[in-house]
Amino acid sequence: MATKPGISTIVVEQTTYVLGLDAGNTVIKAVLFDLEGRQIAMHALDGQSSTPQPGHVERDLGELWSNAQVAIRQCIEGAGIDPALIAAIGCAGHGNGLYLLDKEDQPLVGIQSLDTRAAELADLLRSEEGEALHGLCLQEPWPSQTPVLLAWIKANRPDLFERAGTLFLCKDFITFKLTGQKVSDISDMSGCGLTRMPECVYDDELLTLYGLQDARNLLPRLIHPTDVAGRVTREAAALTGLAEGTPVVAGYFDVIASAIGSGVVRPGEASIIAGTWSINQVFSQEPVVDRTMFMASGFAPGRFVNIEASATSAANLEWYVREFVERGAHHDDPFGYCNDRIAEIAPGEGDPFFHPFLYGSGQGAEFRAGFYGLAGWHTEAHLLRALFEGVMFEHRRHIEVLQSAGVQFDAAILSGGGARSPVWPQMFADCLGVPIGVADARETGALGAAIGACVGADLFPSYEQAVSSMTSVRKTYRPTSSMKSHYNNRYQTFLKLTEAMKGFWSGRSDTNLPGA
Repeated sequence: MATKPGISTIVVEQTTYVLGLDAGNTVIKAVLFDLEGRQIAMHALDGQSSTPQPGHVERDLGELWSNAQVAIRQCIEGAGIDPALIAAIGCAGHGNGLYLLDKEDQPLVGIQSLDTRAAELADLLRSEEGEALHGLCLQEPWPSQTPVLLAWIKANRPDLFERAGTLFLCKDFITFKLTGQKVSDISDMSGCGLTRMPECVYDDELLTLYGLQDARNLLPRLIHPTDVAGRVTREAAALTGLAEGTPVVAGYFDVIASAIGSGVVRPGEASIIAGTWSINQVFSQEPVVDRTMFMASGFAPGRFVNIEASATSAANLEWYVREFVERGAHHDDPFGYCNDRIAEIAPGEGDPFFHPFLYGSGQGAEFRAGFYGLAGWHTEAHLLRALFEGVMFEHRRHIEVLQSAGVQFDAAILSGGGARSPVWPQMFADCLGVPIGVADARETGALGAAIGACVGADLFPSYEQAVSSMTSVRKTYRPTSSMKSHYNNRYQTFLKLTEAMKGFWSGRSDTNLPGA
């Protein structure tokens, strides 16, 4: 640009942004970040689940896409930025479940990862093919695992199976609606047991073991999370407010995105997520091979995550708040209320216990929640402390499975809703006996997706540099030595109580109820 002599021109550098989308079992979030990981704007919408039959947990895919549109548009408008400044988009989504398009690329069914309709089939597959399946994909069948659900559809709804055209995971459907491209990534597909490990590739022998030898054509193109899946189409741009042509990377299995967004990416680093699911994961250069471990997932060459998980974490507190604290809108800050009540009492040997099995357990779909050892002098504070402890003890049980498989770590980063509590992180540190850092970012899943978008758009040359620039730890909680024996003793009692209840749970007739 030409200027007159003696007149200087001021060049204002425009900020580059990345958009992270996080699609959970109900809520979808659109979060805008700058390249230092600062959250610029966020908008979230709650979706609706339906239970058309006992054990069935589904969602309407039209609503999912509609909510995604609103979340993205409101996020951009809230930030007040030119959408052309968004350099790339990444999406994370809940793993497993089953999202099918028909042969005309229209939504067919959306099954969420709390669904248990396939529990009997999972047991049958595990008994007949569990060892062979684990030998290929490092997982054994479980009820809401994607291929098990597809096998259930094939056996019980052949009409739907015949109409099916494409198999997606949750975030893949959103990527498809943004770009028109039918792809999935290796982290999600390895996390749902549909790839041969450690290569992270589709495998016909694996499909045959599931009884899905005729489903190969349903699998979408498989790429890496940071690969560009496509670009925002003109139609999607008009619906969302995004700029046409914005690159969209393939994205992540949300537990891996949450780990990355909390600052965990190097081998030997550990991530604990206290959210709907109890997620306990340690990164490594090679996947751990051990049948006692829940799963291993890969997201890049030489980058694997060893995972122990079940739906036994902060969802228990959400249920308590919904059913007891929020009734009649008595509390403006219901979760703060719960934390305040716990802070009123000191832990004691006579405290009650809680099993966090409202949605079953990885040990058995028939497991149920319950409070035990209540006495007349116990208060709501004791109930809440028992609930917090029970969730924490189940995290510890998962971690001990990882440790018995040879996975070791000496510190961990806690994220998810439980990390926002002022008391839970210290309980984790005291019970696990390691320092627990709390991620600075609240929306770690969306941030992890955004970090992947940055790497895919060449805004950073590596995961390590992107994570170093865009994440930080807000606070570190160190173990209190005086609490070690207290939690060790109570944890052993918790395990004995679980063992004692197994006969009762297995003898009940309601194991196919929703969430079982």
